Amino acid sequence: MTHPTTLARPAPPDPGGRTARPSGSPGSPGSPRTARGLPTGAITALGVFAAARLTGLLVLAGTAWATDRHPVALLARSWDSVWYLGIAAHGYGRTLTFHPTVIHSDLAFFPLFPALVRAVTTLTPLTGGSAGLLVAWTAAAAAACGVYAIGARLHGRAVGTALVLLWGLLPHSVVLSMAYTEPVLTAFAAWSLYAVLDGRWLWAGSLAALAGLTRPNGFAVAAAVIVAAAHEIWRRRGKVSHRVWTGAALAPVGWTGYVLWVGHREGDWLHGYFQVQRLWGSRFDLGEGSLHFVKHLLLHGDRFVFPMTMVIVAAAVLLYLLLIADRAPLPLLVHSGILLLIAVGGSGFFESKPRFLLPAFPLLLPLARALVRTARARPWHATLVVGALAGLSFAYGAYLVVIAHTPL
Repeated sequence: MTHPTTLARPAPPDPGGRTARPSGSPGSPGSPRTARGLPTGAITALGVFAAARLTGLLVLAGTAWATDRHPVALLARSWDSVWYLGIAAHGYGRTLTFHPTVIHSDLAFFPLFPALVRAVTTLTPLTGGSAGLLVAWTAAAAAACGVYAIGARLHGRAVGTALVLLWGLLPHSVVLSMAYTEPVLTAFAAWSLYAVLDGRWLWAGSLAALAGLTRPNGFAVAAAVIVAAAHEIWRRRGKVSHRVWTGAALAPVGWTGYVLWVGHREGDWLHGYFQVQRLWGSRFDLGEGSLHFVKHLLLHGDRFVFPMTMVIVAAAVLLYLLLIADRAPLPLLVHSGILLLIAVGGSGFFESKPRFLLPAFPLLLPLARALVRTARARPWHATLVVGALAGLSFAYGAYLVVIAHTPL
């Protein structure tokens, strides 16, 4: 294990600003590979992830058909995905006014996902919904490989595979199978963080910039790159390659660029985008709104989705403390910490908080390590744990999409 301020383990940097890859890590000469160069461990992890999500889709499809609903329509055109598909088809400009203080503008949605959907519909005969699912599923596969790469680099291939499995069995993992942005953000986040650990600063900054074009909380990736670069510069007393400085400069470009563009369009460069979010009911109030909502749940009760959300967020806080105790690398702590801070401290759409935490996959590292230890010592115990998680994930995912009628 390393100290939290360590960027990668156990790789010493070279004078060019790169970090040497440890033997046996993905991409190193000692890593088993297929004939095409893809690590065999990544293929196994991807297969495990695909099996988990496909099983979840079968459960969802059965639930949908039993209620006379179409599963593909539910996956492709539910809640936020309708806004993204509208932007892909017609560009920005849609606004729904419910009240003078409640105005929903599509400017709240970042542009990369609809741009990818538009590209797919332009180049293929697919409709918008099908293109959205194709983009999301492809991104989910890329994200699973990135999640595995980080887990395997830090703790070995078994932990990498377990990390992917746990990520694919989260209660809200059904979102990874929908036309939503979380798979895209997680893919860019995972590979940007891996690039930081590998000392590839230009890749890290470029991928962080794309993450920032994907979702409002995508700036967590840029923050992780910037903090990691600042630590590297401080540790080496400024004697680093220009790649470190350039990567750090690139990282926030996507998020900042879109926020300023919306501000310009709204007539207020600095506050325009945040006003759009406030009119949606979303703001950062250090958790005041969340505390009021939790108080309401405890005193009066509410739909099952809300107490479940409270439990998931509380579990995420505990997992973050375990991640700190585990001395995880600094970029992972910054990335997950900011995502958790946004989820806890943000107000509005309380039921969406678990979805906002899907890209915070490093939170699962302590559980992945514990699962591998259990599997080696007591295989049946590990099997029961995975089976219980799978049952919860599949049942709750079907409930969220088909039955709950609650915004995701």
